[in-house]
Amino acid sequence: MISKAKITAVGGYVPDRRLTNSDLEKLVETSDEWIVRRTGIKERRILPDDQFTSDLAFGAVRHMLNQYNVSLEDVDLVIVATTTPDYGFPSVAALLQARFHMERAGAFDLNAACAGFEYALHVANALVTSGWHRKILVVAADAMSKVTDYTDRTTCILFGDGAGAALVEYSEEPGFIGAFMGADGNMGKALYRTGISTVMNREALIASGKVVQNGREVFKWAVKNVVGGVSDLLDQNGLDLSDIDWFVPHSANLRMIESICERIHFPMNKVLYSMVYYGNTSSASIPLAIHDGLKEGKLKKGDLLLLYGFGGGLVHCGQLIKCSF
Repeated sequence: MISKAKITAVGGYVPDRRLTNSDLEKLVETSDEWIVRRTGIKERRILPDDQFTSDLAFGAVRHMLNQYNVSLEDVDLVIVATTTPDYGFPSVAALLQARFHMERAGAFDLNAACAGFEYALHVANALVTSGWHRKILVVAADAMSKVTDYTDRTTCILFGDGAGAALVEYSEEPGFIGAFMGADGNMGKALYRTGISTVMNREALIASGKVVQNGREVFKWAVKNVVGGVSDLLDQNGLDLSDIDWFVPHSANLRMIESICERIHFPMNKVLYSMVYYGNTSSASIPLAIHDGLKEGKLKKGDLLLLYGFGGGLVHCGQLIKCSF
């Protein structure tokens, strides 16, 4: 089916507070040199104790509205990709719908971990192309600091908080070229979050679970599946890597991205990533990389972007998108 949708606006948001590698040296046995060498991360952004994922989502949407001449009045659906909701319910999407007074919009959250933005875009494209919706607000937001164990030196160096937003609208000139997705539930034990409460109390919900990861196994799985997924996605759409203007993978770890690019023979100077100063922001890492690419003047209209998210599930999803924003 040929897409009838495109992205018309994007936005990004990170909190003001910085957590540097030097700060982490005071919490666990680590060093700036070790963290940079292993991950490429120099600092992360962290939410205040009294703010949560919906505040990140609000910031990203507000930034989008400040940057583009768009309106939310006719949005008919809100999808928020997150693994760190404020509550079990109401959803972050419903909270966002209320804060922006989108009275005609439905709302739901989607959980695909670090691939959440790409999964949400895939759903939005399908719903708009089908004709059931005309204008969908997609937000990826995760408050990873709330579920990070700061006594675990293997995971606390990785994560930060952030959000990205996008408007997906009907268009006769489609911006979505192709998609490829997959999952391996048997590998779920390599990356998971411990038990979650459903009480109407954000503090209790957040305190009920922490991220647990087997970094070595996730690294191997991600490299193998992203390399294979990129090949399948390009083959299905009759394209070659030389057609891609920018590769935007999930910003989990710079060494992982370098390994993927080495295997597919793609130049690092055509890769957008966001982990160096934001850390691994889970579902928000790809829209934040796009946000920074626009801010730095790297992206231009008509560019072909290859987005590829991967994470807990384990799940992965690739998207070929024309830059139309």
